[in-house]
Amino acid sequence: MDDRYEHLLRKARDAKRGGHDAWGVQSTGEKVAVALVLNRADWLAEIDYTIPEAIDRSGQEWVAVIPQVARQLAEEE
Repeated sequence: MDDRYEHLLRKARDAKRGGHDAWGVQSTGEKVAVALVLNRADWLAEIDYTIPEAIDRSGQEWVAVIPQVARQLAEEE
């Protein structure tokens, strides 16, 4: 697996399990990508990002793995 995928999957799992507190300790870039994975527009708004801004901040390489990570998390439920 791709390093970006594994990193984002780990961070998204942490936030999904630990909620806002687990998400809050991540770097800004991680917060943005994880909020997109978890479909948490409210978390993005909290750090003053819109969805388009979050996509731009994440960049193409990270945005490309977001749907895969979201699917993986959904399968784990």
